[in-house]
Amino acid sequence: MLVFPNAKINIGLNIVEKRADGYHNIESCFYPVGWSDALEITVNEQFSFQADGIAIPGGASDNLCTKAYQMIATDYPLPPVKMHLLKSIPIGAGLGGGSADAAFAIKALDQHFNLKISFEKQLDYARRLGSDCAFFIPNKPAYCFQKGDLFEDIELNLKGRWIVLVNPGMHISTAEAYSGIIPKRSEFDLRIVLKEPISNWKHKVKNDFEATLFPKYPLLAEIKEALYKQGAGYAAMSGSGSTLFGIFDLEKDLSKHFAEFVVWQGRLD
Repeated sequence: MLVFPNAKINIGLNIVEKRADGYHNIESCFYPVGWSDALEITVNEQFSFQADGIAIPGGASDNLCTKAYQMIATDYPLPPVKMHLLKSIPIGAGLGGGSADAAFAIKALDQHFNLKISFEKQLDYARRLGSDCAFFIPNKPAYCFQKGDLFEDIELNLKGRWIVLVNPGMHISTAEAYSGIIPKRSEFDLRIVLKEPISNWKHKVKNDFEATLFPKYPLLAEIKEALYKQGAGYAAMSGSGSTLFGIFDLEKDLSKHFAEFVVWQGRLD
C-alpha cells in the first residue's frame, strides 16, 4: 500500500498557558497542504523500516511510523511489514511532517489489513504518538486547542487559493521555539477572525513564535515581508518551525524569487 502523508500549516498560533505536565495549551487553525511524503507498506518476513530522501534524526526504532506499527500490533494481529518512507517534507519546519507520517501509517495499516479500527481508536493511537498527530486522522481544516490534540470543525474554506511555502533550511527545535514564550490569551477569537476577509488577518491572526524567533533569525522576517511584497493576502510562520507561507488569490510562481530556499507551491483544497 502506498500513501502520501501531507503537511499542514498553522493559520494563527496562540500560546495561551503552560500546563502542569510541561506542555502548553494552544489555539490554532490547522490546514492541510499538498506538500507530501510517500509511505509504502508491504508484507515482509520481518518488520523493517527504511527511509530515503531528507535525512531523519534517530534510528528506525525511534521513527513514529515504527512506533505506530508496534502500538497497533499489540492490539491487532498484524503480520510483519516493510515500511519505506520517502521523506520530502522538511524536518523542524513547523509543517507536522513526522506527525502526518505516523497518522497515515495508522490509517494505512488499518485499511491494508482490514483491521476495522474505529475512528476514535485511531485518534487515541495518534494522540499517544504526538500532540498534532490526531489532526491527520480526519485531515481536514480544524480549530485545534489544548495541546493541539483536540479539535473542532471550523468555518474556513480556502479552496482554489494559491499557497507558497518557503523553507530556508534551518531546523528550529520545539524546545528552542518555546524557550522565549510567555503564554497569554489572545485579544481576538481566532474562530471569529478567520470568518473575516483574508485582508483583515494581517493584524489579527498572529503566530506567537514570530515575536521571539524573528529577532533571533531575521531571515524569517525578511521572507515573510517578501511574501507580502509579492502580493500575499496573508503571510506567516507555520507552527514552531522555520517555514513561512503566503496565501494568494491567484496562482503565483515564486520559485525563482526564492531560488536559494526550498519552495513548495500549489492550490489549496
